Order: sequence, then structure tokens, then C-alpha cells
Amino acid sequence: MMKRYTPIMIWAILVAIAVSGLVTLTSRGPEIIFKSYPQSQQFQNHLTDIYDELGRTVLNPVDLEAVEKKLSVTPAEIDEYRTYYGSLAEQIDNIQIQYEDRIREAEAKATVKQALVDERDGLIEDIRKNFEDDTYVEEKILSGKKRQLAQLVQDYKSRTSALGIPIVYDLTPVEGGDTHKKGEVNDSFGYERMFTENTGYLKVAGLNSDLYGGNYEVSTYKDELYNVAGVALSSEDINAITPSSMLYKGTVAVPSSVFKQGGVLYEEVKDYKSIKIMLIMSGIASIGALIALFTVWKFKWTWFVDLPFTKRYDSLRIDLKAGIFLILLLSLLNFSREVSGRLNNMASGGYAFSIPNAVFIFALGAIVIALLAFQIGNAITRYQEPGTLENEFKNSYTMQLVASVREVFLNRSIAIQTFILLFGFFLAGVGFIFGLFEPMLLLIYAVFVLFLGFPALFIYIRRMGYLSRILKATDDMAAGRLNSDIKVIGRSPLAKHAVNLNNLREGVEQSVSSQAKSERLKTELITNVSHDLRTPLTSIITYTDLLKNPNLSDEERAEYVDVLDRKSQRLKTLIEDLFEVSKMSSGTMELYKQRVDLTQLVQQAIGEHTEKMAEIPLDFRISVPEEPMPAVLDGQRWWRMLDNLIGNALKYSLPGTRVFVTLRQAGGMAELIVKNITAYELNENVDELYERFKRGDASRHTDGSGLGLAIAQSIVDMHGGTMAIDVDGDLFKVTVRVPLA
Repeated sequence: MMKRYTPIMIWAILVAIAVSGLVTLTSRGPEIIFKSYPQSQQFQNHLTDIYDELGRTVLNPVDLEAVEKKLSVTPAEIDEYRTYYGSLAEQIDNIQIQYEDRIREAEAKATVKQALVDERDGLIEDIRKNFEDDTYVEEKILSGKKRQLAQLVQDYKSRTSALGIPIVYDLTPVEGGDTHKKGEVNDSFGYERMFTENTGYLKVAGLNSDLYGGNYEVSTYKDELYNVAGVALSSEDINAITPSSMLYKGTVAVPSSVFKQGGVLYEEVKDYKSIKIMLIMSGIASIGALIALFTVWKFKWTWFVDLPFTKRYDSLRIDLKAGIFLILLLSLLNFSREVSGRLNNMASGGYAFSIPNAVFIFALGAIVIALLAFQIGNAITRYQEPGTLENEFKNSYTMQLVASVREVFLNRSIAIQTFILLFGFFLAGVGFIFGLFEPMLLLIYAVFVLFLGFPALFIYIRRMGYLSRILKATDDMAAGRLNSDIKVIGRSPLAKHAVNLNNLREGVEQSVSSQAKSERLKTELITNVSHDLRTPLTSIITYTDLLKNPNLSDEERAEYVDVLDRKSQRLKTLIEDLFEVSKMSSGTMELYKQRVDLTQLVQQAIGEHTEKMAEIPLDFRISVPEEPMPAVLDGQRWWRMLDNLIGNALKYSLPGTRVFVTLRQAGGMAELIVKNITAYELNENVDELYERFKRGDASRHTDGSGLGLAIAQSIVDMHGGTMAIDVDGDLFKVTVRVPLA
């Protein structure tokens, strides 16, 4: 197993070495490699601190006399000084108590006793003056402040650098003034700098200078001066105490002994040389790694094919893969910043180089680089297949979230209420956190919770209870219990959903009823078809057997053949009608439409049945317009529809009654009406008369297939017309409407 990962890790380590080497060399590498320690940024920082401290303590110190002129005493200070040990009576009483025993003990020594009495009386007199004269107290307070200021300035001047770096300087103000010297500027120095007009003067800042900015030490010094002075020092006051800045010329130097063994900066010099060696070795290693990456250890995609975790990685969603890639990429950038940052810290004296830390960082960087290479290689090989990227993008969590948001907004009311509720919970959490830190905010939070939060929570709980009832009713519907409606409450989306479920329940009930009816009609269909096919078939078989008798007379034989012919024609007609209905239902029948005259078709259909009308007998009353009524129809199919309707009237009309056939124009439609008095009682549902093999003669004694109305209905539907049946007692009425040309 390890053999699979060895080339990958070696390649990643080489890349990490190359990257870290390039980062170190391109950041501060040249600055460190080609500069000595005295030229380094670390040592220059020390010098900056030295210049600042030298300026505040020696070159540009605080003017004590100027500060003393700013001293003042407030009435509050006078009152506090006066009553610090109590009232006048309390202070005098305390003094007398303090000296009473001492004077008694010195009774034998007159001189000592008198000295104690004079000391006591002097203190009491001083206390009396404190309460009698404000000027007397003010002078005492000012005197104390002057002593404190003198001590503060003296302490600040005596402060030395934290590093304790000894320096030699010879500096003179550019605008004239006393020269400041320390040591002799003619010795052997490890660092020396001349401040001239050409090289630049040394600028020394005062307390009010922008050069110090937010310097903590300077700010602390200002606060100490304020505490002693008792008044706020303005910019003008600070400028009077010490100038904002001054320019100096001369020399500042650091002895060579400071940098040698035993010197203050020896360890820093040693660490700086170590960093320089490390950078040189890192650069050499980086160049060697780059050479190896382009020669003996070239990258191969085959390293990443069929790794043990490849299938598991491929099963991840593409946005999760993108998130992992982004994290790894940021980790690589952080690796580069970490290398650069550690180099800067080491160069600035933050910490020394550590081999364990370097190995740990390189190992993490190598792992990150190897994983990034795997992701890139996997993406290149996987997404070369057409459609793979699109499919993974469609199945991503992001697209699912977008789809879910769209689904939420299918009902805007629910979506808006949901987001308001979520936003309200978010604000409630934020408000509670802020309320913990501020009592007033907690009070406002409580008011909002009481008058907004609780009502919203109440409404939410009611909605959830209503939703639970709807879900329970839905479960009952799924289990087939359709005997109760869901109560509709309010006008919310849940109430609309309840209405829809109630409508669905009614639809299911109707569907169940329709299915039961369909099953019943299917059973009747099978029974009727069996009966209608079996009756002529039985007669054919019977008379065929009779014809086999050789003793039949010619008259009997002719009679039997006639019966066979009629039954065969009956069977043929039944089968043809059945096939025709089947073709119409399946939509495979083609129409050959042309412009025909409906008036002429009706007259021809009536004429075909004139003899049967006289035999029954029936009185046909025909009412057709004199002018043609053109329509675009399949003439043969339409004639078949007319023949079926007239034949239906001939079969089921009561003998001796009238049959009315009317053709008329109604708007842009041609309307055909056939009315007759039925010979049989019609107790069936009118809609069932359209069903196949359904007859008005329930006992099926009449000659017919039961397909006439079904065929007529199909023909009318195919022509875009309508057909309606009305039954009023024994009156049977068929109305056909079709568009005119």
C-alpha cells in the first residue's frame, strides 16, 4: 500500500521544498543574505528605540521650569488637603493626644519637654493656618508638586534601554545650542553613522510630535505629568514643555565589543548568521528540487489512478469537492505565508530557526500539495467524459438548495412567512445576547418578546397543530377512510390545502364509484357480447345439423338455408359493428372529409327505411329546410350515423306512434333532432345508453347489436360535434350538432 503513495509524497515534498525556497528567496532572502547584521532590520529597530530614548531623556528633555509654570491648585485640592485628616477640632485633638504621653515622659528633662511643647504648638498653629488661609495651603500644595515633578523628570532621564546597548554619540543642534557627548567617537566601532546635511540630520521628537503617534511610553509619561500637575496639558503647553522636534548633526556609534562574544547583541548576531546559512541552503535545496521535478521525478497522472480512496472521493458532490479544493488552496497560501512570516520573525529576532518546526510545516505543506494534485488530476480525467460535469452539477447540494428555495416559493405566502419566522428567531437570538450585556436592551428585548414573539409563537403553534390534523386526515384518506371532511379554518395556505384535500377526497369517491360502475358495465358487456354472439351462432349450428338430414324436403331445406343466411348476416353485422367501434375508440379510423349537403343526406337516410316504416307501422314526420345545408364531413360515416339513429327509432318505437326527424340551423351549427315514443320502459341511466351493447330492450328480444348509439357518438365526436340524449318518460330524444361549412 505504501508503495502506491511513495512517489506521490516524494513529488509533493519536492514541490514543497521548491515553493518554500522560492518564497523565502523572493521575500526577504536577498536582504538577509547580502547584508550584515548591523545593516539588518532587526538592528535598525534597536537603533530607532535608542534614538527615541536618547531624544526624550537627553537631547530633547522636558523643561522642568516650563512645567512648574503650568502648575495650579484647585479649590477642591485645597479643601481635600485641609480636611484630609478630619475637621479642625479633630486634627488638634489628635495632635494633643500624640504628644501628651511624650511630654509627660520628658517631665524631668525641661529642655526636651519644652522642645516637644513647641513642636506640638507649631503643628497646631500650622493646622489652624490651613483652615484660615487658602494661600498658605496653596503654596504648600505647589511646593509638593514641584518636588514630585523634579523626581519624575529625574527618574525618566535615568531610564536606560531595555537591551542595555552602550552607544557613543557626539551630537549638536543644527539651529545652535549645546553639544551632547558620550564617549569618544574615535574608537573601533561595529556600527557608526554620520548625521550631516548630505546624509540627513537626526530628527528628535518631543512629547507632542507626530513621530511618536500612539507610543505607549510617551502616552504614559504625559499621564504622569498630568497627574502631578493636576491640570490637562494642551498642545501649546506640551510645546512649551518640550519642542515638537529638533534636528541634530554629528555621529552615533556602537562599539565592536557589543557584537562579539560576551557582548549584548552577540546572540542576535549568531542567530542572524544561522538564518543566513539556512536561507542559502534553502535556496540550493529549492533549485535542486526544481531540477529533480523537471528531470528524474516528473509528474505522472498514473500515480493518482485507482487509489484506494478514489471511489469514495468520486461519490462526493461537486460543490463539496470544490469546497475541499478551496480549503486546500487556502492552506497552500497559508503555508507560503507561514514560511514567509517565520522568516520575517526570525529576521526581526522574533524566534530562532527550529528543525522540528520546519519539518512539521514542510510535511503539512507536502500533504496539502499532494491532495491538490490529486483533485486536479481527478477532475481532468473524470470530466473529460461528455455530460459528467453537467450531471454532477445538477446533482450538487447547491442546485438542490436552489431547487428547494424555488419549491418554497411555489407558495409565496408560506415562503414569506417562513423567512419572516427564521429572521425573527435570528433577531431573537441576537437580541438576547446583546441584552445580557445591557439591561436597557434586555428590557426592550422583553417588550418585543412579550408583544411580538409570544403572539408569533402562538400563531406558529396553532398552524403546526392544524398541519398535524391535516396530515392525520391525509393518512386516513390514504388508508381508504373517506367518510369525513377536513375542517377548513381561516384563509391561510393550510386552509386552502385542506380545501384541496376535501376536493381530492370527493374526486376519489367519484373515482371509486366510477370504477365500480365500470366493473359492472364490463361484466354486462361480456354477458351481452356472449349472448349476442351465441344466439345467431347457436341457430347456425342447429340448422346446419338439420340440413344434414337427407330426408328433408326441398321446401324445408330452402327454409333452413334462409334461416342460416339471416343468422349469418346477423353475426356478420355484429362483428363488423364491433370492429368498427374498436377502430373508432383506438383512433385508427381515417376520415375523408368533403363538402356535403346535410339536407340531402337526411332525405336519403329516410328513404332507405320507407318500407320498414310502413311495416311497423310508424308515422315519420320529416322537417328539413328547402335550401341546402352544407358541411365539411365524411359523407359515408355521417350517413352511417343517420342510419343508426333512424334504425334505432325503428327498432324501439311503439308501433302506431309518430317519429319526428328535424334538421335545422342553430347559429353556425346544424342541429339534427330525432324523437320517438319508446316501446320499452327506459329505467337505465341516460349516460349508459351510450355504452356498447346497451339496448333499450333490456330483455334483448329485438334485433340489434347494441352498438348503434355508441357508433353514432364516436362518429359525431370524430367530426367535432356533440350528441345528447334526453329521456322524458317514454319520450326518447337524440340531438346532434355539427359545425356548418
